[in-house]
Amino acid sequence: MSSKGLKPTKRKDNESSEKPDALKSKKPKLAPSNNTIQNQKPGGQEHGKPKSFGNNDKSSVTLSKKERRVQAKELTEARKKRRKPHYTLEQELATLWEKMRRRDIGKEDRLKLISEAIQKMKGKMHEIAGSHVSSRVLQTCLKYCSQDEKDVVFKELHPHFLSLASNTYAVHVLQKMLDGASKQQLSACISSLRGHVASLLRHMVGSVVVDHAYHLGNAAQKQELLGELYSTELQLFKDLNSTSEKRVVDIIAKLGLQKGSVIRHMTAIVQPILEKGIVDHNITHKLLIEYMTVADKTSAAFVIQQLSGPLLIRMVHTRDGSRLAMLCVKHGSAKERKKLIKAMKTEKDSHVGSIASDQYGSMVLACIFSIVDDTKLVTKIIVRELEANLKDLVMGKNGRRPLLQLLHPNSSRYFSRDDLASLELSVPSLCLMDKSETKDSDGKESAEEEKDEQEDTVTEESGLEENVTIAGSKKDPLLRRQELLVKSGLAERLIDVCVENAEEFLKSNFAKEVMYEVAVGGCDGILLPTLSENLRELYQAIASVAAEPKPEESEKSSQHILEDFHSSRTIRRLVLDSPTFASILFKKALSGKCRSWAQGHCSRILSAFLETQDVQVREMAKEELQVLVDEGALKITGTKKPE
Repeated sequence: MSSKGLKPTKRKDNESSEKPDALKSKKPKLAPSNNTIQNQKPGGQEHGKPKSFGNNDKSSVTLSKKERRVQAKELTEARKKRRKPHYTLEQELATLWEKMRRRDIGKEDRLKLISEAIQKMKGKMHEIAGSHVSSRVLQTCLKYCSQDEKDVVFKELHPHFLSLASNTYAVHVLQKMLDGASKQQLSACISSLRGHVASLLRHMVGSVVVDHAYHLGNAAQKQELLGELYSTELQLFKDLNSTSEKRVVDIIAKLGLQKGSVIRHMTAIVQPILEKGIVDHNITHKLLIEYMTVADKTSAAFVIQQLSGPLLIRMVHTRDGSRLAMLCVKHGSAKERKKLIKAMKTEKDSHVGSIASDQYGSMVLACIFSIVDDTKLVTKIIVRELEANLKDLVMGKNGRRPLLQLLHPNSSRYFSRDDLASLELSVPSLCLMDKSETKDSDGKESAEEEKDEQEDTVTEESGLEENVTIAGSKKDPLLRRQELLVKSGLAERLIDVCVENAEEFLKSNFAKEVMYEVAVGGCDGILLPTLSENLRELYQAIASVAAEPKPEESEKSSQHILEDFHSSRTIRRLVLDSPTFASILFKKALSGKCRSWAQGHCSRILSAFLETQDVQVREMAKEELQVLVDEGALKITGTKKPE
């Protein structure tokens, strides 16, 4: 019978259940050897081999939850010991750290624990400084230890300064070490950075160490760090660095360096920093502001384009950073200005209040008020945020600056020379382009026939996009101030706040300036046409406070508004400059009471009524005050009228 005619027979179910492995395996079984048969026990287990425990084996040992947790913990500890060579040491240091960092521990006990910890770490500090736990122990030791122990730590860490500068945890140890370092040690650390400043500034962690060293260094050390960023020659030859020439333009002129080479060197450093967004450090701000003084128009436009937005908000807290922001506002396009202003207020948070209260950030807002033509956007993003916190801004040293810029722009009385100079800064390469375009536009007006040809010439010669061709603004400054101050409702709200806090503002060294500018109607009388009734309410509020009875010596808890140093001088200025206010004040608070106020600071207010340029005010008060002058009870100061 042939094999084709045979049908395969089915195996029985009991056979398949008894031998499931035989069915699954496709390989033929081999016959067991004699040795295997002899070594097997009756139960099927070989001699010398332990019995395996399966899930279905009833004789297996089941561990409790607590025992399983202990076993897992032991396995984890074993793995950590294999992975971390100093794991046991870190556990000991963590125990000491928990004791030494407590606030209720005695000074001597803490010093003992610190000495013990330093002794344990000796010879291994550079290895464990990058650890999550040990770095904190080292920071606490450097904070409280003696100078000798600081020297021990410095001696071990200094040879590895560069490698530790790029470690996420070790960077904090280096910062503490630099804070407590002597002049010689700080100089040694800065010397260690030589040749690596540019590469570390491009590193997110390493840049923190460089900036910290820059902050602690003296003028020569700061110039040494910056010199590497200016030119290859200054990086290679230390003796070329000089403290007399700090600006890169002066360095190029003195050393005879090639300007193109310097620009290429600085561009290679600046571009990666901007692309990575590492712009939080003072040394970076200084580098960028110097770069803008020598950069060509294409490079300067690239920097403005990269910075305009959230990056610039992180930079306005420093002197150089705020100046960079002003340059971006002045030379940026309308699109870039819009991007910058919108970055000040996000869906989650608003930065306008913090920027306005900052020493340097407030000048950025003042610059925006002076240049940006899109007053609707400025009102929506900035003015509305300022209105919500007007009282604190008026009372603050820095918060009042944007308001004063709107009320009295570029006043030397309220802004320092450095502040006014920062508002006048510009990028040389972009200014040259703007001047050439202005000249071309003047030519267009004189010859309409050459209009199209000159437009083509300007476009070809500039070599830039339209977004960098506009510097400054086109709108009339007075019109811009009216839109931001009056039409936006800011002035009306500001007058209301002054009415509510008249006495407090007049007695404040900072708020009195805003109060004066509001009361006189601002520069060019910008508030007078539309808000004259509101200003009259303010005059009445000041006069009501001044009309309060003079407190007796025993009842003096606070000085009267006419006797206070700051308020008396502000009221005197208002009497000289605002006839309406002078009339209301005299009729409501001083008429018939001048003899009682003829002494002290108030005498200066009374003399102002006789010194004022307004004839009606002078004649109104002359009858009562001239008697006091003749008696010698009131003296005319004869001081010049305040500017």
